[in-house]
Amino acid sequence: MARTPTPSSTTPAVPAEDDILIREIDEAVRQDDALEFLRNHGVKLLSAILVLIAGLGGYLLWDNFREQQLEEQSETLIAALDYTDQNDFKTAAEKVAPLLDEASPGARTAARLLQAGAAIEAGDTDKAAGLYQQVADDPEAPPAMRDLARIRDVAVRFDNMKPADVIARLGSLAKPGTPYFGSAGELVAMAHLEAGNKAEAGRLFGEIAKDEDQPETLRSRARQMAGLLGVDAIVDVDKLLEAQGVGTSGNNGDAAVAD
Repeated sequence: MARTPTPSSTTPAVPAEDDILIREIDEAVRQDDALEFLRNHGVKLLSAILVLIAGLGGYLLWDNFREQQLEEQSETLIAALDYTDQNDFKTAAEKVAPLLDEASPGARTAARLLQAGAAIEAGDTDKAAGLYQQVADDPEAPPAMRDLARIRDVAVRFDNMKPADVIARLGSLAKPGTPYFGSAGELVAMAHLEAGNKAEAGRLFGEIAKDEDQPETLRSRARQMAGLLGVDAIVDVDKLLEAQGVGTSGNNGDAAVAD
């Protein structure tokens, strides 16, 4: 007995022509959406792109111009330093004059320090002090250069300053471990000595004398001052005698006695 055919449960496949038509309709809808977006926002989008390109181009031009300026300022400073090496401080000061106001902070600071040095060579301590104060009070100047200017300013005006003013201006720099301890410490110690505070002056001189990071000429002065104030500033007697060219061995000692 023949079996009655049953309908298949499989969904009939979509004809290829219909699939292609669906894709074309979908693509057309997307194109219409894109055209509609451009009609509504195209001008704004284009303007934003142009502004971005213009800003990028402007930055590149400014950066290139700034780089050229920095190179020119560096060349000017190098030329001025060459003149100072030849002891021609007047020409060096004239060379850096254009950098005093409109240069970058670093170049401006260097120019002021160079001009201050030239003023000292010319005997114009008032001008030098004014330039040092400009550097010390310039918030854009490198901190190390500001501290150096403070020390140089006090050194130039020390004879006309009150001891308390010297201590107040340089006290924070006159501490062991700070970059300018030796120079600042010596000035502050002298200020304490003038104020009658011999104990504090002797302590500072002693610390400078014991600091092996300081120049030997400065340590020698500090050692002598500390000794005069009753402070022992000698850490290693044998090493000190050796540095001064005095023999410490037994043979040398015998020879010294024999003489």
